[in-house]
Amino acid sequence: MNGLGDKEGRGKPQANDQSSAGDERRLIITNNRIESRDLFIGTRDIVIVHGSDAYHLRLTAQNKLILTK
Repeated sequence: MNGLGDKEGRGKPQANDQSSAGDERRLIITNNRIESRDLFIGTRDIVIVHGSDAYHLRLTAQNKLILTK
């Protein structure tokens, strides 16, 4: 298994999967919705690239989301 769910790499990660900042993973999008817990596996900060700009989406200690450029 490749750590991304089923053998084709689709689906939710298994409970024993461990992700690091350099790992590639796939997210499930249903009705234009992504669960934040699927974004923040093993980290509290992710980078979203939009064109030539990079934005940081951070999960705070109060479980809030902050998006900064």
